[in-house]
Amino acid sequence: MKRKAFITGITGQDGSYLAEFLLEKDYEVFGLIRRTSHSRLDRIEHLVDSIELVSGDLTDLASLLQALKAIQPDEVYNLAAQSFVPTSWNQPVLTADITALGPVRLLEAIRGNGRPVRFYQASSSEMFGKVDRVPQNETTPFHPRSPYGVSKVYAHLITVNYRESYNMFTCSGILFNHESPRRGLEFVTRKISHAVARIKSGLQSTLTLGNLDAKRDWGYAGDYVEAIWKMLQADTPEDYVVATGETHSVREFCAEAFSHVDLNWEDHVRTDPGLLRPADVELLVGDASKIRSRLGWTPRVSFPELVRMMVDADLKDLGHSR
Repeated sequence: MKRKAFITGITGQDGSYLAEFLLEKDYEVFGLIRRTSHSRLDRIEHLVDSIELVSGDLTDLASLLQALKAIQPDEVYNLAAQSFVPTSWNQPVLTADITALGPVRLLEAIRGNGRPVRFYQASSSEMFGKVDRVPQNETTPFHPRSPYGVSKVYAHLITVNYRESYNMFTCSGILFNHESPRRGLEFVTRKISHAVARIKSGLQSTLTLGNLDAKRDWGYAGDYVEAIWKMLQADTPEDYVVATGETHSVREFCAEAFSHVDLNWEDHVRTDPGLLRPADVELLVGDASKIRSRLGWTPRVSFPELVRMMVDADLKDLGHSR
């Protein structure tokens, strides 16, 4: 009998890659989708005939209970969130309701369903925020610098609490930044790759960004969903940092992206102080030695390969090639 996986946030970047990965592993895949999201299936359009979509919302416990009762999944992957950091400053209450309280509603629904389920919570490197050590691992203290980061800390710790209090198989992956051609245009990496493609195609001339010196540990989302899956296949539930161990600045991302199409980034990039966050995270770089040694996971796609992949995909969408 096929294993059943239930994914919240299936229409997002990670959800679409995870759904593909699980289908290749011969799972039955179910995805939670808000009614307002039915018109936003572009990332999973090629999968809709192979998966089953279930209406519901992380803010509505009744819909989660109903979904779990109908599906009876073996594994639940909570990838849904209000995940755009700048938006969390403008909508902190909404961010908390979805990103912090959503997971506890889902955990309560699982607990009330009465069937053993393995649960994955998508934690974030934004929980580390203002770090006191480099690199960051599973024991690094949290000091989030945004309402999003604060919400993710609550979700992370409540996942630990349910594991310890109810002996549930719950684990969190503390994923550092992971990108792909499916990344939303509101995120800086995709904003850059999309602008590079448009500039190369003659559709625009400049790109306006905020903090060029912010440094992140960027990996490929397609690699990271394998790490997510491996966590739920382990004998015991634990939390893991998932990262490349390399750090690159927004400036470096720009340089790599523009050079890929034979352009000088300094000729096109402008900065706007209005795009700076009230409190920014300057440097994040992860130590993924635990998941490497215990679960055998390693990233495959390098930083330059990731940037070029994203630029090439955006060029292709515009009908151009490098």
